[in-house]
Amino acid sequence: MKLVTAIIKPFKLDDVRDALSEVGVQGVTVTEVKGFGRQKGHTELYRGAEYVVDFLPKVKIEVAIEAATLERVVEAIIKAARTDKIGDGKIFVFDLEQVYRIRTGETGKDAL
Repeated sequence: MKLVTAIIKPFKLDDVRDALSEVGVQGVTVTEVKGFGRQKGHTELYRGAEYVVDFLPKVKIEVAIEAATLERVVEAIIKAARTDKIGDGKIFVFDLEQVYRIRTGETGKDAL
């Protein structure tokens, strides 16, 4: 089992969700986060004063999947989230040791 974590631009969330549904992903956890990478934020003008926005709004998507579907899931996220501009995001893949479904007590891939 794998845990796929993707950090993407907020306006791409619906596209990524739809792409994940198409490859059979049933559950997704979404968190609004802030951060920066190579783009290092930007400056904005507010009421005549210029200020620096260091942390940009992002969305973190977490998906627990079977290892066999990893490549399809990663490809779906990349295809849906890509804008070919700086700040498109990153995907992290972790080994998932165990999963428990609280309601039924199921474990492992049955709990996904």
